[in-house]
Amino acid sequence: EKMLEDASTKRATDVKSMNEKDNAKADTEVALQEEKQKLKDTKLDAMALAKYISSLHAECDWLLQYYDARKSARDSESESLVNAKAVLSGADYALVQTTATVRTGRFMAPRVQ
Repeated sequence: EKMLEDASTKRATDVKSMNEKDNAKADTEVALQEEKQKLKDTKLDAMALAKYISSLHAECDWLLQYYDARKSARDSESESLVNAKAVLSGADYALVQTTATVRTGRFMAPRVQ
């Protein structure tokens, strides 16, 4: 009798222990799946960041490669704007017509001075 009672008690504790271990295993598997998903998301973020860094690097290389050409174009444009402003302000750049030309009504007629 005592042996059957001990076996029954042991079976009950074993079943309880087994259920607890099954629950712990299920919780661990859920945590594992969550961590795998986090790892996947982190890898995707890292790849996107690497792609962005690569594009920045390419853009920087382009800027460095064409710096001199762009600088000279800016200087030229700045000088042209200063000259245009001066012309609009009334400066004389020897573009003034020195003689008047009278044209007749015919196309390609000889000039009369």
